[in-house]
Amino acid sequence: MKPLLLTGEDLTLPAFYDVVLDGRPVKLAPKAETRMAAACEVIRRVTAGTKPVYGVTTGFGKLADQRISSSDIKQLQLNLVRSHAAGVGDPLLREETRGILLLRANVLARGHSGVRPLIAEYLLTLLNRNVLPVIPSRGSVGASGDLAPLAHLALVLIGEGEAFVGERRQSGRAALAKAGLKPLHLEAKEGLSLVNGTQAMLALGLLALRRCRLLVDAADVAGALSLEALKGTPVAFDPRIHRLRPYLGQVTVAANLRALLAGSEIRTSHVDCPRVQDAYSLRCMPQVHGAVRDALDYVRTTLSVEMNSVTDNPIVFPDRDEVLPGGNFHGQPLGLVLDHLAIAITELASIAERRIERLTNPVYGELPPFLSPQPGLNSGFMLAQVTAAALASENKVLSHPASVDSIPTSGNQEDHVSMGMGSALKLKQILSNAEHILAIELLCGAQGVDFHRPLQAGAGSRRTLRLIRQQVPRLEQDRTLAPDIELVRAIVASGALTEVLSTSRQAQRSES
Repeated sequence: MKPLLLTGEDLTLPAFYDVVLDGRPVKLAPKAETRMAAACEVIRRVTAGTKPVYGVTTGFGKLADQRISSSDIKQLQLNLVRSHAAGVGDPLLREETRGILLLRANVLARGHSGVRPLIAEYLLTLLNRNVLPVIPSRGSVGASGDLAPLAHLALVLIGEGEAFVGERRQSGRAALAKAGLKPLHLEAKEGLSLVNGTQAMLALGLLALRRCRLLVDAADVAGALSLEALKGTPVAFDPRIHRLRPYLGQVTVAANLRALLAGSEIRTSHVDCPRVQDAYSLRCMPQVHGAVRDALDYVRTTLSVEMNSVTDNPIVFPDRDEVLPGGNFHGQPLGLVLDHLAIAITELASIAERRIERLTNPVYGELPPFLSPQPGLNSGFMLAQVTAAALASENKVLSHPASVDSIPTSGNQEDHVSMGMGSALKLKQILSNAEHILAIELLCGAQGVDFHRPLQAGAGSRRTLRLIRQQVPRLEQDRTLAPDIELVRAIVASGALTEVLSTSRQAQRSES
């Protein structure tokens, strides 16, 4: 795979995923090295002068009024990394750590941090050789950036802390040796430039965004299968309706559902039934799923801007020979959109749970109680719906926005923080819960469609049914459902349902 040249200016989402998930190698672009060297010269001149510069010739946070002697400037950076590595909790996942390494190197490559190109090269060497610092997941309030997580990353560069080398957890010094590196001796501002930024919450947010893209497609596929099982009508997806309220997401979902349901014999069998319209959880899928899609587009825009933004403090401007203090490290833009994403996915899972309830409740249609061929002796999917309800309820609690909270830190100097990392961490659990809820809906929808045989579902729903039945047989009598749910959750997370949707849309376009 051709190496990615890192410039700090043009990192894209596809390139991010190629590196983080698929192991694409990364190199520092020559123009980035030139810019970084120029900014580094500015910092060298600052340390030789008498003007106080935050974090270079002064202490940090509330201690910014403390001047640091020239003889202690390097020790200051070492002390910063050590003292700020105060995180707790389970380590971040491997792909999350890979994302942080890439994103932090990308910020440094912009040439406004004042560090040697060697610092970025060390980060990229760890990334390319898959030597991954152990980063505790808790401890960031999202301003001044993700201090604690990034400090744990920086520890390994100086030969301290711990790192994963393959499956082994080793000391930072041993891990560096495995990567062919010696511990760094930090120069002026280099410790501060390693820990000051939003790259931990951003890495988690970017990985969550990718999962969300797969989830919204899976929700459309699952919803179409449920509509077939419940003998619902696709009339509400008529394009004329959606042209009158033309939100892009809504229009897209309606088109997706039409494609998935095309050619349904089940629909033809009840076209003249007396039911006029379906419940909201079926009829309003374009409006609800579509709003989630629109939310994803908004989040994507914000995260794409953040990927190539300078989030240091202070910021070096080599062309003007200036070092300016500011607040680009503040995670509020990320905290807000990650909370927005959490709310959106909670809604996506909530409406799916309502469809599960309709599938399992005999009051609503022609399906047997709890989708069991022998109800009474067998409970069928009764408890699967209970699990979905539990997860949907948990999501509602987790979707309370972290970004509206703030606890002052650093002696009240940092008196308003974003809690953006909190937003990112709880979003992970919401996504996991949503994947399981959609897995349960797909299992129930498949079971329901099977009861309508020999009638065939629409072409897209038939593809979905085949995919599920390759992993999970029809439920004839009670069995443990947990393994079935996990197998279908893996289908949801794999992107296979995105392929089903894409194939259905292509087939529809070919026929039109």
